[in-house]
Amino acid sequence: MAKARAIVKRRKAVRNIKKITKTMQMIATAKFQKSLRRAVGTKPYTQKVRELVAELAASLGSVAHPLLRRPEGGSGRVAVIVIASNRGLAGAYNGNVLRTAAGFIREQEAQGRSIELYISGKKGVSYFNFQRRAISQRYDQFGDLPKFADVNSVADFFIQRFIEGQVDAVHVVYMNFLSASQQRPDVVQLLPLASLAEKAAPTAGEGTPLHNETVYDFIPDAHSLLDELLPLTVKTALFQAFLDATTSENVARMVAMKSATDNADKMAKALTMQYNRARQSQITTELSEIMGGVEAMKGD
Repeated sequence: MAKARAIVKRRKAVRNIKKITKTMQMIATAKFQKSLRRAVGTKPYTQKVRELVAELAASLGSVAHPLLRRPEGGSGRVAVIVIASNRGLAGAYNGNVLRTAAGFIREQEAQGRSIELYISGKKGVSYFNFQRRAISQRYDQFGDLPKFADVNSVADFFIQRFIEGQVDAVHVVYMNFLSASQQRPDVVQLLPLASLAEKAAPTAGEGTPLHNETVYDFIPDAHSLLDELLPLTVKTALFQAFLDATTSENVARMVAMKSATDNADKMAKALTMQYNRARQSQITTELSEIMGGVEAMKGD
């Protein structure tokens, strides 16, 4: 009887856990739908701005801008922004992002560069504290719905440091949202923006008869437009990274909680079968004892 009672208690605990994980799955699904609309809605704008700036920068090779090139001389420092989550129970989400960040940092240090580490998310802070890496600054203001105003101030800070030559480059490590079934940890270079111009400029042999070079007339002048567009490109790219990271986190948590709910359901069924077998064995033992008692009475 003791074994059957233990199984009943365990089955009850599993069913209670199942209710919790099912609720968390529903919450994550609702958050995912909301964050998905924001991420998908802003991505075309972000990509188009980057394409436009890349084409402009490629067509204006003679125009210099402080955000397009590394500072002269260089400081040997690289700023790395890592976007992790504040909460766990999201499967391998944080692990993938933090492993990618750690690998990128090792590559930069192997090339002789020093790292300035900026972390968004408590899980990232805990990880790098455990690794005993110095964190230059942590950002706790970004929740489930990142605001452009918050990202704007952060981007201004890095733009200023890059222009002043305090850092040679700024990279962001985050989970890139490709689709509901595919997310990939990625490293994106925010500054300098010279990489955009290099991607837009065709190399020898790439030209085709259908390729037409666009000629721009600038009103106002090109410098004024670049002063407006280049910072906007950095800010929108960083904002999109936060939106993609939030959406990917919600997807990961939704999948993890669904898996936990399914496993709890399977475990509850398995415990029910164990209980039935234990109860059947107990009833059989009791019947055998009764029959043995009856036979003993007959013998008397």
